[in-house]
Amino acid sequence: MKILFGDNQFFGVNHMSEDKARAQAIKFQDLEAVMEMLDVAYGDGIRAFMCTTHERLKDICDYVRAQPRRYGELEFLPCMPYAHKYANAVTELGLLGALKSFLPEDGAVGAAMRGGLAFARKDIESLAGLLIDAEMKVFHGLNTPIIFLQNVMTDLLLGMGMKDVFRMFADHVQKRYGAEPGFITMNLPRLLDALEGCGIDNPIICSSINKAGFRMCGGIAAYEEAIADRRFRPIAMSVLASGAIPPAEAIAYVCSQPRIESIVFGASTPANLREVKALIEQGTA
Repeated sequence: MKILFGDNQFFGVNHMSEDKARAQAIKFQDLEAVMEMLDVAYGDGIRAFMCTTHERLKDICDYVRAQPRRYGELEFLPCMPYAHKYANAVTELGLLGALKSFLPEDGAVGAAMRGGLAFARKDIESLAGLLIDAEMKVFHGLNTPIIFLQNVMTDLLLGMGMKDVFRMFADHVQKRYGAEPGFITMNLPRLLDALEGCGIDNPIICSSINKAGFRMCGGIAAYEEAIADRRFRPIAMSVLASGAIPPAEAIAYVCSQPRIESIVFGASTPANLREVKALIEQGTA
């Protein structure tokens, strides 16, 4: 089973405790503290970093790019879009202004955007591709074998019945970046139906999988059935339910599920990271 290192702790994200989130944000406010934890993970053999496209990722990417020999095996697994970034931009600039701020202003694209929202309505596929490219600029020159659609967008499209956008996303990341498309969701059973409906075979899907049913829309039984019987490549996240389940119990449950290919988790101390990594290795031995 592949172990992926996540980034929630670096940017003050904790789904159970605002106090813990604030403490983590303070702890990792400097790049040096972030890189110390990434170095621990990398030194312990974890080669994949699953990360949002948070503004601070640029500093991490620049640091890694500057030391290609040291980080030659590190894979970045981008998750986009980073919803807070876009929400803040829309609040400050309005919808059209936010789109302009993330897209190139020169050439035909800039002219079209200056023409108004008709462009967005007329050619959603081109707009989606441009936004993906804007998010991916920070990762230039780095290894990005899988590019994920973040759960906020995945589940919004799912709720709106816009499954064709999943096909657009998959086609774009495959053709433009030679990467596999991945999808993050809080509703695994329903997403599987949607992806099958638009012809995406054996998809990579990252979803909450834990003994508490935390952030598992549809319930534990539906998830267990999907993992056992349906054709996809599952990645488990939120396996500790944001600390609600003791690590040994949490990892034992996830490792008992068939066909889970990877587990992603975050850690704010070397001891926590090594404890969870050891439990995963024991559970899959």
